[in-house]
Amino acid sequence: MTARRPKSPDRPLRPSEIATELRSRIASRDLPPGGKLPSTKHLAGEFGATERAVYDAVALLKATGHVIGHQGKGVFVRTNEPIEFHAHRFERGQRRDDEKPGLDDWQAGVLEQGRTPSQDIPAVSKEPAAADIAAWLRIAPGTPVLARRRLRRADGRPYQLADSYFPLEIARDCPELWEERDVSVPGGVLAYNGHPQSQLRDELRPWLPTPDESERLDLPKGFAGPAIQHVRIGYGGENDGGIPVRVMVTIAPGHLNTIVYEMEV
Repeated sequence: MTARRPKSPDRPLRPSEIATELRSRIASRDLPPGGKLPSTKHLAGEFGATERAVYDAVALLKATGHVIGHQGKGVFVRTNEPIEFHAHRFERGQRRDDEKPGLDDWQAGVLEQGRTPSQDIPAVSKEPAAADIAAWLRIAPGTPVLARRRLRRADGRPYQLADSYFPLEIARDCPELWEERDVSVPGGVLAYNGHPQSQLRDELRPWLPTPDESERLDLPKGFAGPAIQHVRIGYGGENDGGIPVRVMVTIAPGHLNTIVYEMEV
């Protein structure tokens, strides 16, 4: 490993400056995935900083998901293998789950990447719509909706939260949605029960996971790294008057997910 200490002759380096340098070494693979960080004492000597400053710098790296500590063994560069979430293909046209029975379209897409997809048993509940859910579904806040909350995994590791919300008048026609199990039917549950989606709207924004979301995703304590909130609103066809029939809110940590859109020009 080649030392590249930033020049700072007039003062000791701050923790944020040490963290920036270590992130640079991780990005360049001078500190490779799975590699162990030098000891606090070694880094303090190299950077001309206090051991406390190094400790705080490593804490910053833990919070952004760059490194992970193992009790009694040291601190290691986190090994991340992002999946590609092909949003332009997801639930559009010829669905991949139609060709792979027993898997939904997301799981089928992960399998295509040579990874092993799985989902925790969905948590299903009838609940009042929060303000943002109500706005996406064009209903009054507090109106009851059916919620299905899922934790998606690749190779056993949490990668995404995917929570879907349905107006009750739609959900009542779809008995599968009320069951706490993975649901996979030809064309998707809504289309299978007479409520096909005719149009989709995606909204993406940077997102800092809430404490509850961080816990569900098993993110490092104090995680402050970027995530993506991907909102997909599905609008019904003529039979449903073009109203929203579902909104799905996906929380995808940035170091584990690459959102992909491809289109013809």
